[in-house]
Amino acid sequence: MVEAVERDEKYGVPAGAPVDVGIDGALDLDAAVIVGLGCNDKGVWSSCREALEAALARFRSEGIDVVARSSWWSSMAWPDPQDPPFMNGVVIVETRHDPHALMAALGRIEDVFGRRRSVRNAPRTLDLDLIAYGRLSGDLEGLILPHPRSAERRFVMGPVAEIAAGWVHPHGGLARDLAAAATVARDAHPI
Repeated sequence: MVEAVERDEKYGVPAGAPVDVGIDGALDLDAAVIVGLGCNDKGVWSSCREALEAALARFRSEGIDVVARSSWWSSMAWPDPQDPPFMNGVVIVETRHDPHALMAALGRIEDVFGRRRSVRNAPRTLDLDLIAYGRLSGDLEGLILPHPRSAERRFVMGPVAEIAAGWVHPHGGLARDLAAAATVARDAHPI
């Protein structure tokens, strides 16, 4: 089991604190498939943490294997801080799915968890986003990769930096630098 050690005070964790991120071998960050998870409406679950853990447990049944995961992060809701706070995290996965099939699988998991799309940025029981699929970049028949707003969101880049600080965003920038410079959800922190 590989441990992440490139964590420091700017990520809310004491420097040098090893964190087991579940990586069982060498990880090619250029080929990394990164999925973001979020929740700010626990739905039928006892908490957002329980909902997110249950969602991760369903990944395998959809042909998605988690090879590394961040801790859960908390932040105020954006753009409306009056909404319930968010719990977010990221995972690096392996899958035989192409990007469109992976998005379809993530959508099926959201559906099982009661995700309803109403107004933009409304509270949600589960939000699964394809952040990056290797080095793919551009509009792939309606699927834009990397996720178009991922680099500006601390609740995405912070967790990515936690497990893969050296990952380079397909549009440029190290995860740890993007996390430090993120302008959205500056309050995001690991819990």
